Amino acid sequence: MGKLKTAVLVSGGGTNLQALIDYEKEQGEECPYEIVLVISDHKDAYALERAGKAGIPFTIRSPYSVLGKETALNSTRDEKRLAVSNAMLEDCKNFGVQAIVEAGCLTVLSGDILDYYENRIINLHPALLPKFGGVGMWGHAVHEAVINSGEKESGCTIHLVTKECDGGKILIQKKVPVLEGDTPDSLYERIAPEEHKAIVEGLLYLCNH
Repeated sequence: MGKLKTAVLVSGGGTNLQALIDYEKEQGEECPYEIVLVISDHKDAYALERAGKAGIPFTIRSPYSVLGKETALNSTRDEKRLAVSNAMLEDCKNFGVQAIVEAGCLTVLSGDILDYYENRIINLHPALLPKFGGVGMWGHAVHEAVINSGEKESGCTIHLVTKECDGGKILIQKKVPVLEGDTPDSLYERIAPEEHKAIVEGLLYLCNH
């Protein structure tokens, strides 16, 4: 069996993408996956530089790039999500992608991509689902909500992506304590190394199932 051809979806700095790249490089021929494409929904994502340095092809699929500026400005959130999702699906088909990893991608996928890659898309969420999930729960907003709620622990979750935002089967969770005096930044710093481990484990899960 060949390596699992994987696309990684990003929006920002790409530290989790880097964890996947590093693991693939360390394992060499033993690595069961190959990142064949990186797709960003944001043209200025530093993750694209990481992809370039690793020699991985990348595309930008923002609402502006897919719909054009004027149409994007006059489109609803759902219309923009669908247009971006459809463009990402075409890219994935063109590159023979077999699995998709959402590594901090802010576009909530919708439409045909969810059916075409059913049970083949995983997402990393920066909290312990089912708590602190759903639309609007990403990045610092999640960590702030966790701290404000008085939770004693947080962490990250890898789950299968379905039509329900953050509602798919939970595959992996990593936990860290929430400490007195934590800020969203300090909590994130504790969670980030766990995210890097979890995202690799999540993709290895897809390789084995």
